[in-house]
Amino acid sequence: MSNSTLYMIQASYAATAQVLEQLSQLYSENDQVILMGDAVLAIEHPFLKQLKEIYILENEAELLPQPDIAKLKIINYAEFAELCLGFNRCISLK
Repeated sequence: MSNSTLYMIQASYAATAQVLEQLSQLYSENDQVILMGDAVLAIEHPFLKQLKEIYILENEAELLPQPDIAKLKIINYAEFAELCLGFNRCISLK
């Protein structure tokens, strides 16, 4: 189990930029981020562009017109559950 944190960004589209600014203050090098719901539409946010990898659920990947596949790790619900179980801390930011 990882000592780093999984941040689940579940904010509405209007609130996502503010949540990502907050996340930029909390984020550590080995942490991971998953965008959920409307938050996937903020994929071009400057903070997210710095990250090596960003998780999104496969059904929400359809919201993106041209996803940058190199940066995105598209996962299904079983992989999402497995991802969550690999962390001691999972924090939802809304």
